[in-house]
Amino acid sequence: MTENYLKVLEESLERKLEIMAKIQECNLCQQEIFQAQDVNLEEFDKYVDQKGALIEELMSLDNGFETLYRNVEQELQNNRQKYAAEIKRLQELVTRVTEESVTIQAQEARNKKQVEDYFRKERSGIAQNRKNSKAAFDYYKSMSGSGYASSQFYDNKK
Repeated sequence: MTENYLKVLEESLERKLEIMAKIQECNLCQQEIFQAQDVNLEEFDKYVDQKGALIEELMSLDNGFETLYRNVEQELQNNRQKYAAEIKRLQELVTRVTEESVTIQAQEARNKKQVEDYFRKERSGIAQNRKNSKAAFDYYKSMSGSGYASSQFYDNKK
């Protein structure tokens, strides 16, 4: 029975690695979006949604893994020699999962900076457009005479 649990734990970790690889692909696609001349925010949102679904699947796998591990933990501790090869394989997979997690975190940090830089640039562009529009409007007002006071309002006496 324990062998079956160990096999399921191993499959769970392998599935987790597959999902993490898909998350990394999404991160790379998001990075490419913000490196392009024309940023496609709809495409970016699509990858955000895909990553959200993948992360939910990861969390579900984590919960299942923890529950299953608790069921066999005592047996593994009592019979370490008997399950040494399986334990070693699980440890290797956990190490790979940890490494992939660090890689994903680094990708996410880079993407976050790119997104922040993009929106900062867009906001400054909007502010500049407002200034230009105001200057153009003020110029239009002064040239159309709406800012001009007619002489009838002035005292002509000297």
